[in-house]
Amino acid sequence: MIIYNVTISIDEHVHLDWLEWMKAKHIPDVMATGCFIESRLARVHGEEDGGVTFAVTYVCPSESKLNEYQENHATALQNEHSAKFNGRFAAFRTLLTVLEEFRHDSKS
Repeated sequence: MIIYNVTISIDEHVHLDWLEWMKAKHIPDVMATGCFIESRLARVHGEEDGGVTFAVTYVCPSESKLNEYQENHATALQNEHSAKFNGRFAAFRTLLTVLEEFRHDSKS
């Protein structure tokens, strides 16, 4: 399993519009590619001056599905985001390979 994480610092003056657009449009469009099995949107605490920082995490079942996303979908979706919020954000992407998962047993 691979985690594809996008961390975005968005201008505080447009962050509410950005947040609504991400929830209503961008994240559903990414999920509609069929390349990911789940996603999460989180606020990052301790952001930089003038910006609000978020992390969008997508869970990909395999490297081949990630490659499919990057080859067939990523550019168009990233370009749409850039056109809508041009000059108002900074983003970086991180790939993580899950080695093992640990879960709390709620029966205890």
